[in-house]
Amino acid sequence: MTLSSVQMAAQVAETQRENAVIARGLKRQDPELLDRLIELYQHRLLRYLIFLTGKREVAEDLFQETWMRVLVRGGQYDGRARFDTWLFTIARNLVIDLSRKRTMSSLDEMSEGGEDERPFEIVMEGPSPLEQFQARENSAELAQVLLLLEPNYREVLVLRFHEELSLEEIAGVTKAPLSTVKSRLYRGLAALKPHVERIRSFRPVREGAR
Repeated sequence: MTLSSVQMAAQVAETQRENAVIARGLKRQDPELLDRLIELYQHRLLRYLIFLTGKREVAEDLFQETWMRVLVRGGQYDGRARFDTWLFTIARNLVIDLSRKRTMSSLDEMSEGGEDERPFEIVMEGPSPLEQFQARENSAELAQVLLLLEPNYREVLVLRFHEELSLEEIAGVTKAPLSTVKSRLYRGLAALKPHVERIRSFRPVREGAR
């Protein structure tokens, strides 16, 4: 069922009101607001950091540091963007800072196989491989498959399908042009497809052996 224009407008207005409330609370460094935000976003933030870093221990450290940044720099949030996009941007910047300290390639510097930023379309019948996995609730297998992809592809897929951010919001988080976001999304789906098909081909054998 599609939302009517009236319903969509009401949702946008409600989101704007919520953003404004969060912005005012962060400026006051309201501890109750911070507790509520942590409760609401802790699972999504940790999942994003795990996929971004590939290591739970590192993700947990960055998780704590992200919320410290929210507390200290909350006054910078003006409520114009969704809070989750601002939160993910902080987390991503911390990952990049850490990678530079460890003399590793940052997310922006990792090779993408000569990506030319021009999006190309992948013809798919029905749901994407990622959506098929989500529908079957194979979360453990999905996590394993995503970690096989290049970090830039993995990040865009997680933000788009896990966090349900729009392409424009993903561009804001990653500081990448919209065309680059589209290209990474399409190329990520293309890279994901053979891994999904391989796992699905082995599943009947495993299930029959039980």
